[in-house]
Amino acid sequence: MIPHPAHQPPACARVFPVGTPGTAALAEHVLATGHGTWWTDRAEHPRAIAVTSGDHALLAGDPTALTPAELTPLAGRCVEASDHFLPVLGAAFDRLRPWDRMLYVQQAAGTPPRVPRGVTVRRLHAEDGPALAAMAPSMSWIHATWGGPEVLAASGQGWAAFRKGRVLALACTRFTGSRYEDVACATDLSERRQHLALACVQGLTHDISARGRTATWSCSRDNRASRLLAWTAKFRLVREYVHHTTGPVTVRSPTILRAAA
Repeated sequence: MIPHPAHQPPACARVFPVGTPGTAALAEHVLATGHGTWWTDRAEHPRAIAVTSGDHALLAGDPTALTPAELTPLAGRCVEASDHFLPVLGAAFDRLRPWDRMLYVQQAAGTPPRVPRGVTVRRLHAEDGPALAAMAPSMSWIHATWGGPEVLAASGQGWAAFRKGRVLALACTRFTGSRYEDVACATDLSERRQHLALACVQGLTHDISARGRTATWSCSRDNRASRLLAWTAKFRLVREYVHHTTGPVTVRSPTILRAAA
């Protein structure tokens, strides 16, 4: 597939709906923030299109326009696409695994919980970039759709719990759309069960409401802790769906693929 810069989407990008909740806001996020890449099967009059940010991807168009080799850019990602793409995706990767997901939408504002003494929960500032970069490795995935910790810190779309300059928990907008912002959160494994993530989520969703948007929450059906946190923060289930995770690439494309700026 051919890459296109984030701020220069091909005309066929209109196939992705506007103002949709959850990870479906990925396309709007890429266009608004510049963090991601568009991909098409050909430069002129493309028939298939994908958009990627972090480890997520949306795929649409005509599946017969793609060969397995052309799907290399989607390796190691969570792909949302219609079932018509499953044959070519299955041929492209050694592993293609369905992943049951749940989409929640926040229905009401929650009450901020009390946090332990010595912990400060607040909105991120640009100067918090080094603290985010120093987070535990288990938390580093959270800034992938922003292109790195410094960019997330400067975005104004994250809240964190700090103790002596160390990030204990973090909630941020993962995908920002015109109507919805999909929320992600992470907590240091040694700091769980102190309501830190909930406090960060409450601060973030208050900001999302102030921006005139609605907060959404997407998680695995098997992630009971995430589902409980969403419920406690006044998110309610609106839809269940399936996306697929792609394993190592089976076939190799002769085309040289390069990341777009």
